[in-house]
Amino acid sequence: MHLSTLDYVLIIGFFSIVLTVGILVAKSSGKNTTEYFLSGRSMPWWLLGFSMVATTFSTDTPNLVTDIVRNNGVSGNWVWWAFLFTGLLTVFVYAKLWRKSEVLTDMEFYDLRYGGKPARFLRGFRSVYLGLFFNIITLSAVHLAAIKIGGIMLGLTSIQTLLIGGLITVTFSAIGGFKGVVYTDFILFFAAMIGAIWAAVYLVNLPEVGGISKLVQHENVAGKLSILPDFSDTGSLITLLIIPLAVQWWSSWYPGAEPGGGGYIAQRMLAAKNENHAVASTFFFNIMHYALRPWPWIIVALASLVVFPDVASIHEAFPHIEESKLGNDLAYSAMLTKLPSGLMGLVLASLGAAYMSTISTQLNWGSSYLVNDFYKQMVRKNASEKELVNIGRLSTVVLMVASAILALFLNNAIQLFDILLMFGAGTGLVYILRWFWWRINAWSEISVMFVAAFMSFYLTFSDFGDTLFGYTDAAGALVEGWLPGWSRFIVIVLATTAIWIAVTLLTPPEKSEVLYRFYRKTKPGGPGWSRVLRQAAEEGQSLETGNPKWTVPSGLLAMLLGCVLVYSCMFATGNYIYGNTGLAVGLTAVAAVSGYLLKKTWDRIKGNIL
Repeated sequence: MHLSTLDYVLIIGFFSIVLTVGILVAKSSGKNTTEYFLSGRSMPWWLLGFSMVATTFSTDTPNLVTDIVRNNGVSGNWVWWAFLFTGLLTVFVYAKLWRKSEVLTDMEFYDLRYGGKPARFLRGFRSVYLGLFFNIITLSAVHLAAIKIGGIMLGLTSIQTLLIGGLITVTFSAIGGFKGVVYTDFILFFAAMIGAIWAAVYLVNLPEVGGISKLVQHENVAGKLSILPDFSDTGSLITLLIIPLAVQWWSSWYPGAEPGGGGYIAQRMLAAKNENHAVASTFFFNIMHYALRPWPWIIVALASLVVFPDVASIHEAFPHIEESKLGNDLAYSAMLTKLPSGLMGLVLASLGAAYMSTISTQLNWGSSYLVNDFYKQMVRKNASEKELVNIGRLSTVVLMVASAILALFLNNAIQLFDILLMFGAGTGLVYILRWFWWRINAWSEISVMFVAAFMSFYLTFSDFGDTLFGYTDAAGALVEGWLPGWSRFIVIVLATTAIWIAVTLLTPPEKSEVLYRFYRKTKPGGPGWSRVLRQAAEEGQSLETGNPKWTVPSGLLAMLLGCVLVYSCMFATGNYIYGNTGLAVGLTAVAAVSGYLLKKTWDRIKGNIL
């Protein structure tokens, strides 16, 4: 495939604009760590919302969606659609709490919520665990997608792709800081959305596809269109729908969908002007992330089943691709090679935008942990602001290099998604309850982190795990275990939850002064703090001012209404595309009613935040 002059003009012009923005904000970003990592806590909701959407609009996401659709159909996307519950719980319950905490990173939360040596250990260890190791894994997935795009569309080797994309992105990320990331995310979002939608419209109308009406009737596609899994297939129903909706969304930690908020989503909430801006930005993100973005990727994935019906056909069309990188996720990039001049340049620029947005966010977020929560706390407590910013820039480069090296050894997008999901299994409930149950302590989080990692590894890779849940042998045949394979996730969640609750009850609670300090700062409210409030009152200390109303019940109602709204919009869009106009209109009406009820509920919550 050859790029035209117009393609090169579009690509070079776009990246020139992005780098210019990074250079322009570099001076203000380097003033201190608050500016470098949170842009002075002055960001409006709409800018932060666009930044969250752009950040999760990664190069690996369309590859992941394509892999899911080609293997399990459209309904397979429930494995990440279910995280809408997590996202909206963060919006209506936790966003205001995070902003009230006024911490620099969510790791600093540990010094606010807990006390003593366990809290210091937890903050330092988890900052390295997430900011370095988990972050490198997440970054490597994005690099892997870039490698596949570069190989398919430009004929580049893995190292060439990483050198070109990595040098531009790491330079921009290191000098621009958080402000540079957020400002350019606004530009990157529109480039990525225009490219994805325009590409989907063009590709579905290729002569070999024949338009949307022929696509939905094609024999390779017809069985994969349903938004819900086949209810007669018990195994698929449990794996694709029931477990994600009933267990996964609240029990599993996953980057960008952390129960109770966290990671780069928390970073943006902490950068907001106030609590209302934090809430509005995360709500905007969830609407855009789930209701708007999936369908262009899904349509291209479905069309790819017509043009490239299996992995062998992809390999035949692109024989230069390394066998270690072959997989169904390559189909998205393979389809993009069908684009004409001009549109090709725009789409490549949009994919570059998605790559830069995600990588720059992950680098800045991971660097914030390593600088503020590890280096400053464990290495040099008296480090100057200038030194901390320089260490932040250095750690950005280290994260980039390490993740690029790991990407060279990976295979496909869903491989990493499953690893991250499994290693976070069972941890979510402690992150949800730690704000509202006084009895949770630092040992609760320490135990859940280590037990979840051990249980996930042991039950996934040991002989005992194979005996218990079955495995696939060298010939590709499924060997059954004592329990069905889909129960592995549930067993890990149950075991991990039982252990951290036992540890919580068997270890001493946090000291009263620690609990009082946390409550005064965040005022979470609810029956889980009634004992602490009574104790404080007996000691003559006031933790409440006035007669505040607990907003969590209204927040949970808003979460459910928000889920109905977003899912209705998402499924209405899909049915409009499929040509099921009647059902689409009905879903649109449901979205309108739930939106009206949500506004009423939101007004009550907003009034109690002010």
